Amino acid sequence: MNNNTRFQLSFMMFLQYFIWGAWYVSMNSYMVANLGSTGKQITYAYGALAVATMISPFFVGRIADRYFSAQKIMGALHLAGAAFLFLATVTTSNPLFIGIILIYSLLYMPTIALSNSVAFQQMKDPAKEFPVVRMLGTVGWIAGGLLIGNLGIEKTANIFYIAAAASLLLGLFSYSLPNTPPQGAAATTGSAIGTEAFVLFKNRSYLVFFIAAVLICIPLSFYYSFANLFLNEAGMENAAGKMILGQISEALFILAIPLLLKRIGVKKMLLLGMIAWVLRYILFSYGDSGANLWMLYGGIVLHGICYDFFFVTGYLYTESRAGDKIKSAAQGLFTFATYGLGMVIGNWFSGMVADFYTINTVRDWQAIWMIPVYIAAAVLVYFIIAFRDKKPV
Repeated sequence: MNNNTRFQLSFMMFLQYFIWGAWYVSMNSYMVANLGSTGKQITYAYGALAVATMISPFFVGRIADRYFSAQKIMGALHLAGAAFLFLATVTTSNPLFIGIILIYSLLYMPTIALSNSVAFQQMKDPAKEFPVVRMLGTVGWIAGGLLIGNLGIEKTANIFYIAAAASLLLGLFSYSLPNTPPQGAAATTGSAIGTEAFVLFKNRSYLVFFIAAVLICIPLSFYYSFANLFLNEAGMENAAGKMILGQISEALFILAIPLLLKRIGVKKMLLLGMIAWVLRYILFSYGDSGANLWMLYGGIVLHGICYDFFFVTGYLYTESRAGDKIKSAAQGLFTFATYGLGMVIGNWFSGMVADFYTINTVRDWQAIWMIPVYIAAAVLVYFIIAFRDKKPV
């Protein structure tokens, strides 16, 4: 991969995750301040993203694998997405807002798998080259969080205006990316919805991994849905800006993935990621803005291990087990597991938990955060017992 291609892919990743980081982290605080949303309504909005993840990547993945170049589909989706990010600011109705977020999510979520496919197809050694390129996505998320936090606009419509502008830019830029053509063979009825990727389930260890990925996203949904709101209510100043420490941690740890994969293997990498989820929520449960402020910072900084060691490693693991003809569908399958099915269940469950432990708008955060501790610990035990794949990535 030459330097020009590396720059293009890195800038693509930067914008891809800048868009997401600009609005997603602060949406819960925006909804409470502007829409008067309840815990369930907040999780319905985040759940809309998860529902879209379940529906769209398979269809778009198969289109990319069979019919059209991936970068052209990306461009069209981001251009349309810019319009819906703008529309999200024009309503004070919770149902309408959630509906707009659902439509936008149907456009955005497939671009995660597509951007990975565009990147992987240009690389000779994905395990070595992808983490460095993907790190620019983390830098983009950091830049979005810093911008929103430093401007003090996390509760305003400006978070959507900034994301819309970045989406427009990436939509146009996508058409200049290296060509990522379809793989060729005619699609069957089943492959048109991505069912070819289900062949990965014949590998017992991949099936175990897939189930663990679904389940670990239940604790993940607690973080996405409530972390910013929790930190604000805990008294942390500039919560959105402080949360980018998690992305800085992510950027640093992602660089260690190629070395650690070779030294300790995929199972131990995934285990370390799940252990970090347990520790993070224990820290959140007992942290506060006083003497235990360090616990809040610790929970934020653990994001690097939580995300990189499980999810980035998971993308690489999926890529290594998929054949050339199902790469886009396989990435869509993993996105389905992580940001789709698990998040749908998790958002429904986390909203119910948050409202259960809320009395007269006062939330018992310690009780709320201990629930994902128990879930992550159970998934960890299951994975230790059931996962057996020793083939290197």
